[in-house]
Amino acid sequence: EIDQQVFERLCVEAYSTFRNTEVAPLVEISPNEYLLELFHGPTLAFKDVALQLVGKLFDHVLAQRNKRVMIVGATSGDTGGAAFDGVASCRNVDIVMLYPNNRVSDVQRRQMTTLTAKNVHAVAVDGTFDDCQDLVKAMFNDEKFRDANQLSAVNSINWVRVMAQVVYYITALEKLGRSAVFSVPTGNFGNVLAGWIAKQMGAPIDGFVVASNKNDILTRFFESKKMTSNEVVPTLSPSMDIQVSSNFERLIFEMNNRDGIATAKQLVEFRSTGELNVAAGSYQKWISGVFVGRRCDDEETLTTMRDVYKKSGMLIDPHTAVGLSAARQSAGVDYPKEVPMITLATAHPAKFPDAVRRATGETPKLPEHLADLMSRPERSVSLPNDLKAVQAFVAGCRN
Repeated sequence: EIDQQVFERLCVEAYSTFRNTEVAPLVEISPNEYLLELFHGPTLAFKDVALQLVGKLFDHVLAQRNKRVMIVGATSGDTGGAAFDGVASCRNVDIVMLYPNNRVSDVQRRQMTTLTAKNVHAVAVDGTFDDCQDLVKAMFNDEKFRDANQLSAVNSINWVRVMAQVVYYITALEKLGRSAVFSVPTGNFGNVLAGWIAKQMGAPIDGFVVASNKNDILTRFFESKKMTSNEVVPTLSPSMDIQVSSNFERLIFEMNNRDGIATAKQLVEFRSTGELNVAAGSYQKWISGVFVGRRCDDEETLTTMRDVYKKSGMLIDPHTAVGLSAARQSAGVDYPKEVPMITLATAHPAKFPDAVRRATGETPKLPEHLADLMSRPERSVSLPNDLKAVQAFVAGCRN
């Protein structure tokens, strides 16, 4: 749909905002142990890799069509700031982002609430990220409301989000020059799903360690072959404080041989009972030998951050620490020790200064372009976990 030369130009423009010319540098921290740094974008998180491009694509296509859209999204922390930064300059986009009140870091919140662009609107919802995600899905499922407000998405409901993330798995392997295992800190399963798609496309990936914090629904699934939801527990890695992993639906769809009706039935049952079962044959074919689940609590998270700092002088954020802890648990157990393990470093340590300081005694500094972030005035709205209230606000934000 988009001319190759135009697409290449949009990619160059999107990634020119990154502080590292490699965009996603691969850093060796010990023998066969690597970090893939995905936090060099403008909002210091891996979401920038996709959302800087998504913003450019939105503006290009909407200008061609002479249309304006209203993006609604949910964030557990990083998507909001990255989406706002990606579309704040878009001439044909308004955006409303829902985030769980008091469940994101101060830096994550301020990256949403301090922007002065008139087309961006941050909404603190009285609930969890899962509640925010449910509200967004409900708005998209309300066909009349969706059409009247020209709704569009930047969450991984939008396929381009996942598509753009596939790329860094392949470029990481090109830099490494051999096959590897990837350890991916994840809550919503989108990042690791992108890796799985890269593997399906032929990338030499030996497997995935799916790294969870105490909200370990995915780890428990890989252990028991059964998905059972629990209450969300706040942790030091808030972007992973999720129980309903939206993108897992896409893997279930593949496991069901792309049978949408069967997939929908399973998901409705999961919503009503809190349980989802997978046939033994499907699990063996799609999961075994591809994914393993590992968990890391807050104490282990701090220990990992402390260890990396002590041995290398490097500060890492708590989400990256969850991934690295999981990789270390898995090395020599799930995969041979001589196989390279690449952990996705998903956020800059300065996004979580309290956790980093608690682990290491050091306070990471924000990059220069965000140095005054904590003193900028904030602008946000607080709403109850109520669909009608949120829909009324969204409808009122259209320019």
